[in-house]
Amino acid sequence: MADTDIVCVSPIDGRELVRRPIMSETAIEAAIAAAREAQKAWRHVPLAERAAKVLGLLDALVAMNQEVVPELAQQMGRPVRYGGEFRGVEERARHMVRIAEESLKALPPDDEKPGFRRMIKREPVGLVLVVAPWNYPYLTAINTVAPALMAGNAVLLKHASQTVLAGERFQMAADRAGLPKGLFQNLHLSHDQTSRILGGGLVDHCNFTGSVAGGRAIERAAAGSFTSLGLELGGKDPAYVREDADIGHAIENLVDGAFFNSGQCCCGIERIYVHEKHYDRFVEGAVALVNTYVLGNPLDEATTLGPMAHKRFADLVRQQNAEAVAKGARAHIDAKRFAADRGDSAYLAPQVLTHVDHSMSVMREESFGPTVGIMKVKGDEEAIRLMNDSPYGLSAAIWTSDLDAAEAIGDRLETGTVFMNRCDYLDPALAWTGVKDTGRGASLSRLAYESLTRPKSFHLRQL
Repeated sequence: MADTDIVCVSPIDGRELVRRPIMSETAIEAAIAAAREAQKAWRHVPLAERAAKVLGLLDALVAMNQEVVPELAQQMGRPVRYGGEFRGVEERARHMVRIAEESLKALPPDDEKPGFRRMIKREPVGLVLVVAPWNYPYLTAINTVAPALMAGNAVLLKHASQTVLAGERFQMAADRAGLPKGLFQNLHLSHDQTSRILGGGLVDHCNFTGSVAGGRAIERAAAGSFTSLGLELGGKDPAYVREDADIGHAIENLVDGAFFNSGQCCCGIERIYVHEKHYDRFVEGAVALVNTYVLGNPLDEATTLGPMAHKRFADLVRQQNAEAVAKGARAHIDAKRFAADRGDSAYLAPQVLTHVDHSMSVMREESFGPTVGIMKVKGDEEAIRLMNDSPYGLSAAIWTSDLDAAEAIGDRLETGTVFMNRCDYLDPALAWTGVKDTGRGASLSRLAYESLTRPKSFHLRQL
């Protein structure tokens, strides 16, 4: 592979699917100049007109769904039976458009002063760079693309090499929606080029979704440039099944939360703590449900579990599972039941581990794959301690019939979002954020508009 090319290798068969040349430095300079010029006019376009264009982009994306679903399967392995991402894309984009006027309106001061007009307006930051991941290439990108455009910014999208076609689909949608030339641009960039853009202060804000190592690289690249950053990084999201939980509902939802998309979900469940009263039943039910999965070619409608996006990701999970078993964990799933897992490809059998503890990497380090560890706990105090024993903090889920207890436990959890009786979901009306090594900043909700704008105060005295 030439170092001037971006290449996507399909996890289905290990063959090259897409190859694109990276942009020249001249082309990058021209793209940034075009974006800056387009944004000068876009920021003054009435909000209703901006909304029409953003919703036009959304409609154009949704119209591509029949083509996008098999493309996603080919690029990153998600089974076609699940129908793509556009239901969530629509929910998020439409919500951010709907709340834009209220979120962007001028804020009056708390007190009035006769003879003065005072307010704080929200102005667009200018040029926003979105560095998007492969696991949910449309959902993660729309989180920033839609509100950034609504706030009056220009947007540059740099997509992961594994889902290079998703970035091109965004560009097609923007063009079909009639967005002003240069306002939205999908760029084929190398990591070094992205770093140079950030280090040179050529953009005003960057939103990055990816690994902790990637987030650190983004921070290093932007150091001293005064570019603001939004970072959603790794996770090791826990779930707690309390004594008063609906155990059947917990089994069904938590298994799906752990194994959907082959476990390649930012807020997927990676570790489960179950009250001792329900532990045996929960493990039995989870194992039975996992054994019904069908691992295979994601283009086959019968497949419920596709390959991981790359063999190296599957190998990491294999290593974690092996280490856990070597330290005394019990693996409940016989990989021989999943013939597609031959041990040497991106196809990986799901796994449920018990007799685990926090000395094992599978319980503390991100797996991002189809494996989950289950531990028995005596009650809330032990569960809270274990849930917080992690360098990450994106979301945590509590299964209980007690709303007050869920909120009280949630107050003590070191996490960005607390769920009760559900998991693995983003509510666009709430801030999507994390703590510790999971990152900084917030997307979605009205708070997203705060990171995509800057305050400008007006203190006007009448004589």
